[in-house]
Amino acid sequence: MTGMVELKRIAVLGAGNMGAALIGGILKSGLSDDGHLRATVRTEERAEQLARKFSIHVTAGGNREAAQFADMIVLAVKPYTLPRVLEEIRDSLREDQMIVSLAAAVPIHMIEHLIRKRLPVVRAMPNIPVVVEEGATALACNSVCTPEHRALVERIFLAVGVAVFVEEDLMHAVTALSGSGPAYIYMVIEALIAGGLKMGLSREISTRLAEQTVLGAAKLVRETMLHPAILKDQVITPGGVTISAIHELERCGLRAMLISAVETATTHSRKLAQKLETLQG
Repeated sequence: MTGMVELKRIAVLGAGNMGAALIGGILKSGLSDDGHLRATVRTEERAEQLARKFSIHVTAGGNREAAQFADMIVLAVKPYTLPRVLEEIRDSLREDQMIVSLAAAVPIHMIEHLIRKRLPVVRAMPNIPVVVEEGATALACNSVCTPEHRALVERIFLAVGVAVFVEEDLMHAVTALSGSGPAYIYMVIEALIAGGLKMGLSREISTRLAEQTVLGAAKLVRETMLHPAILKDQVITPGGVTISAIHELERCGLRAMLISAVETATTHSRKLAQKLETLQG
């Protein structure tokens, strides 16, 4: 990796589903290997499970020791847990380390305040499909991050899906769109399955057809790079079945509801961030 900062020792603190997915991404990206990657979890049972799966060193607890070991510290913990974890590892942090936080709604300046050191900090908002390497992740960096730091973090998230950089003030919108977005799509899939059931299809057939329809439609948007409206029009024939269905969807306000969902979730994300900052004083 000529011209890039070499970060071989990586610690993932709080390796739940998202953290475990990133461990897979880190190994797949080649930034680290099983001898230079550590993780912490809450229980011995979970530690044994991850150690077997990835052949890495995993401990129940031990955040401080893992942080001391690492060049890159990935904080894969819940927002309300993050302050406690940062206080736990703060005294062991070094200027040659960098921090990647997955804690939704926690701003970079709060992390900087809690660690009391000027380190490269990257705030990441991945969504749950990272567990199948089809995640959508937005990244925001503080001013200490160099292009090399950005490239290293991007490399990890590209191994588990798509990654984009945004200004930090847009992370609330990211949380509302792609962070919460899978839940909206699951509801769409669920409704399509129910429609198939109502019209006489079996649950198994309805499920297979609905899931593949959503997957295929998304893939077509990605690979053709055409606007969804153009692709939608390609399915419509004059006086046909599809236009009748679209008329009903428009009448019921499907697009307006989804737009409002993103708007509402963005507002709620901002409120959560304000609450977290108030709690930290």
